[in-house]
Amino acid sequence: MSDKKIIAVFGATGAQGGGLVRAIAADVNGPFTARAITRDPNSDKSKALAALGVEVVAGNTDDASTLAAALAGAYGAFCVTNFWEHFSAEREGVQAAAMARATKAAGVQHVVWSTLEDTRKWIPLTDDRLPTLHGQFKCPHFDSKGAMDAVFAAEAAPTTYMTAAFYWENFIHFGMGPRAGEDGNLVLAMPLGGVKLPGIGAEDIGRCAYGIFKEGTSTVGQRIGVAGESLSGADMAAKMGKALGRTVNFFDVPFDVYRGLGFPGAEDLGNMFQFQAILGEEFQRYRDPVRSRALNASLSDFDAWLAANAGKIAIG
Repeated sequence: MSDKKIIAVFGATGAQGGGLVRAIAADVNGPFTARAITRDPNSDKSKALAALGVEVVAGNTDDASTLAAALAGAYGAFCVTNFWEHFSAEREGVQAAAMARATKAAGVQHVVWSTLEDTRKWIPLTDDRLPTLHGQFKCPHFDSKGAMDAVFAAEAAPTTYMTAAFYWENFIHFGMGPRAGEDGNLVLAMPLGGVKLPGIGAEDIGRCAYGIFKEGTSTVGQRIGVAGESLSGADMAAKMGKALGRTVNFFDVPFDVYRGLGFPGAEDLGNMFQFQAILGEEFQRYRDPVRSRALNASLSDFDAWLAANAGKIAIG
């Protein structure tokens, strides 16, 4: 019987949770073992985790009654939600609250909650610098997580609050890659408002979460932002061009133009980028590559991420 402590991982087949499960599994001499919590233990992604020797169990954050068994005997729990799966801030809040309460009921000793800023603390609904969305949010996929921090503080097991940066995988999967311009060169178009953007490889988010668990409960109550590097749009384009072997120019899209593009989540993302621009260096300080590297010695900067992923970037 293993004497390793169990880290129960919600979202285990997703980007953040999957990275954490793989980090734990790769550390064969480490103090922890991963338990992957997933709605479908028979999915291909679940089977891939099981092939690594990971325990895979059923659990559904939309059904709180399934969570007690999933967390039974766990020392730690990684809690994460996925707004982009359903685009519902309300549903995300219900899921987060269910996880929070279940960790306390199960006697978990350390939770890492993957959260984001509640932008309304900086830009209240009465502030017209950002359009108000759905009558109650400035940035729904940020605000829905940030609003749940109070629930984790009051109703969850002891919690560390981790905030991630922009996923560089968005250049692969989310349609944010460069597009061919009329001159044949590529254009990276993003609404940055002239500020630098903190970014990170998705796998590194899970590795940083593992670093938090290894640091232990001394981090409880802290907010730890993770990033691989903060770069201007022009710097991202130059680095991307070097990796792709093509000229990539940067175009800083006006925020209102981006919000009006019409794809699902365009208004939310437009407000997110503008919120980052309004905070500027303050937002970057919340996501510190130096602190991140202390948690994850293999942390990739953008050049290293591009070396591994440039061939996957979706070019329009």
